[in-house]
Amino acid sequence: MKQEFLLGNGAIALGLLEAGCQIMTSYPGTPSSEILPEVVRFSKAANLNTGIEWSINEKVAFDNAFAAAISGKRAACCMKMVGLNVAADSFMSAAYIGNIGGLVIISCDDPGPHSSQTEQDSRLMARLGKVPVLDPSSPEEAREMIKFAFDLSEEFEVPVLVRPAIRICHARQNIKYNTLESNLTKADFKREPNRWASTPKFRFMQHKALNEKHVKISEKFNTLTPFNMHTLEKKKSYPLGVITGGVPSSVIQDMFEEYERNDIPIMKLGAPYPFPEKLSSEFMDACEKVLVIEETDTVIEYMLRDKHKTLGRLTGHVPMEGELVPEKIEGILNKALADCKLVPLSDYDCGMEAAALVGELALPIRKPTLCPGCPHRASFYSIRKALPKAIFPSDIGCYTLGSNLGVVDTVLDMGAGITMASGFWNAYIQDDVKKPIVATMGDSTFFHSGTTGLINAVYNNSRFILVILDNHITAMTGMQPAITQGDRVDGSKGKAIALETIVKGCGIEYLKVVDPFDTKNMIQTVKDAAKYVNDPDGGIAVIISRHPCVIGFKDEAIPEKIEVNISDDCNDCGFCRKRFECPALFEDKDEEKTQVNKVLCAECGVCIQICPQHAIEKA
Repeated sequence: MKQEFLLGNGAIALGLLEAGCQIMTSYPGTPSSEILPEVVRFSKAANLNTGIEWSINEKVAFDNAFAAAISGKRAACCMKMVGLNVAADSFMSAAYIGNIGGLVIISCDDPGPHSSQTEQDSRLMARLGKVPVLDPSSPEEAREMIKFAFDLSEEFEVPVLVRPAIRICHARQNIKYNTLESNLTKADFKREPNRWASTPKFRFMQHKALNEKHVKISEKFNTLTPFNMHTLEKKKSYPLGVITGGVPSSVIQDMFEEYERNDIPIMKLGAPYPFPEKLSSEFMDACEKVLVIEETDTVIEYMLRDKHKTLGRLTGHVPMEGELVPEKIEGILNKALADCKLVPLSDYDCGMEAAALVGELALPIRKPTLCPGCPHRASFYSIRKALPKAIFPSDIGCYTLGSNLGVVDTVLDMGAGITMASGFWNAYIQDDVKKPIVATMGDSTFFHSGTTGLINAVYNNSRFILVILDNHITAMTGMQPAITQGDRVDGSKGKAIALETIVKGCGIEYLKVVDPFDTKNMIQTVKDAAKYVNDPDGGIAVIISRHPCVIGFKDEAIPEKIEVNISDDCNDCGFCRKRFECPALFEDKDEEKTQVNKVLCAECGVCIQICPQHAIEKA
C-alpha cells in the first residue's frame, strides 16, 4: 500500500490506471492539464504499457480514444469544458454508436471563470449528447467515479462523462493505493458496418437503443449509492431540504457539521444524468421546499418536476453566474432558511468578514501580465509601432494578455484570430475600405484550429497579416511540448512538424521568419507585409515571430544576459511601464524616474530598444 498527497487531477490519473485504462489522450487546458502528465508519471513508475498522447486538439483526442474503445480496450480522453465544444461532433455521434471497451471522457469545468472564455456546465453537454455524467465532490470521489464510469460504460456500451470542477482538479487529498497492474486486453476490432459506419436509418435505431439504455441507467442511479444518497429519516417531513452535487455538496456537508444542523436533509446527486427521478421524487415528497445548489447551471433544478417546491437559480436564491464559493453558499442557505422561517446557520456574514479582512491588508491590485522577458511583449510592441491603426484580432493563449499593450481587440475562441481577421476584411471591403488587420496566434493554437481558417481565407481572397507567435511550447496551460519541437509527453521523440511547411501548404506565398527581440527588424517586416497585403497582386502575409519561451527555455531564450540601468536622462514618461508593460520596471516616486527590479528582470535587454529617451542603458 502506497499513499500520496495528490492533486485532484493526480487522483483522477490514478483512477484511470487503477481501472485499467490502456489509451489516454488529451489536449491541455486549465483546469485539466495535469491529468495526462500524472498518467505518464504513474504509468512509468509502475512500468505500465499505457498509450499516452497530447493530441493536436480535443476532437483528435476523442477520436483516438473512441477508436481504441471500439477495438475493445479501455480508453479515456480529457479536456476542459470549452474543449468539449471542439470534440462535440464526435461526442454526440459516439453516444449513438456506442463502444465495446470502456470509454470515459473527462471534461473539467471552470466556474468563475478563472481561466476560460465561458462558465459552461459540461452536465448540459452530457444531457444534449445523451451521455451519462458523474459529478465528483472530492479528489477521492473523482478517483472512485473513474472506475465506476469504466464499468458503466462497458455494461451499457455507452461513453460516460466525468465532470470534475476546478476545485476538485486543484484540491489536494491524501490518497492510498495499491501497486498498479497493466490491463492486457488485446485490440480486436470486429467489422460491423451497420454500427460503426451507420447510415441515418441505422442511426435512428441506435437512438432508440440509446434511449432504452438511459431508462436502465436511470434505474441504476435511483439506487442509493455513495454517489447518489440522501439523509432523510423514514416517515419524517421537513420544511426545507437541500439538493446538491459536485463541489457544493462537500461545502454544504462541512457547514452543516460545523453548525450542527441535522434538521435539514441533504440529497447529493453525484450521478445526476440520466436523472434519478424516483430518488428525487422521494426526497421532494418529504420536504415542503427544496433548495438546489449546483454549479454552474440549472441541470438538477430543471429536472425536478415540482417547480412550486423548488428554490434555486430560477427563483433568485442562487446567483446565475460565478463560482459558488463557501461564503456565497452560506448566504444562499441563510436566505432560504429565512424564507422558510428557520434559524439561519450563523448570526454573522462570513463573506463580509472575509472581505473586510482582505480589505485591511491594502494589497495592490495587479492585472495579469506577460512574464518579464516574454518574446510576445516584443512582438506586440513592434506590431503596434508598425501599424498603430490596425484592427488586432487575437486568440487563446498567453498572448491574450497583449490586450494590455493595445494589440488585442478580439478574443473569441481557439482559431478565431484568423477567422475574425477574415471576417473583418470582408466587412470593410464590402464598403470599399482596405482596413489594416493584424491577427496574432500562438504556434500551438495554429496547429489546434488555425489551419482551416487560413486555408479558407486564402481561398476567399481575404487580405490581412497573420503573426504566428512561435515560442516553441504550449506555455499558458503548463509548458506542454510543442509539435514543432518533436518532443512527446512521455519523453520519447515524435516527428517535428515545421510551421513553415504547414503555412505554405495553406496556400501562403508571403512568409517571413523574424526574431521579435530584434524590434527594429520586426517593425520593418510588419510594414513590408502591409505593403504586400495592399498590393493588387498580393495576398495574406504571414510572419512567424520566433523566440523560445523565457520560462520553458531559460538558456536558449536569453543566451547572453544584458543587465540594464536607468540613466538620469529618464524623464519618467512611463512608456516602458505602460506601453511596453515590462513588470520588471517600476516607478520610483522619490527619484521621479523609472527603476529596474533586479529580482524580476530577465535581462533580455529589449527595453534598451524601446525607450524613447534612450535612458535605458546596458550596465
